[in-house]
Amino acid sequence: MVSSFYVVLGAILLLKLSLDVVKLRNQYRVTYGDGGFSELQTAIAVYSGAVEYVPIALILLIILEMNGAETWIIHLCGLILIVERLLHFYHLRYHDIRWQGSAINTAYISLMLMIIGNIYYMPWSQLFSLY
Repeated sequence: MVSSFYVVLGAILLLKLSLDVVKLRNQYRVTYGDGGFSELQTAIAVYSGAVEYVPIALILLIILEMNGAETWIIHLCGLILIVERLLHFYHLRYHDIRWQGSAINTAYISLMLMIIGNIYYMPWSQLFSLY
């Protein structure tokens, strides 16, 4: 399954972002919340953004592949997802406002492509069959 590659990349990304938060919490000796430290606030925002989008996007990607989408479509959607998360990370981490619109637009494009792809490749005859 091609989508398993992107599941692994998504898991690695989530793990890296989580470790960033843990490292900063240890550095600033903060147990809960952000302690008012802007660097920790940013790391939490980057991580929470990934936790919001990555799981549902990966579920859509896996189902898209299970529905029989072509391999290039799986790669396209997976690459867009990973690039979008990296843009979001870069935008928030380095406060680069130029990437703000690109990151959110790419997230919506990625999700919409996978939703439309799943609707297109869905086995409609099995869905409405009584047998």
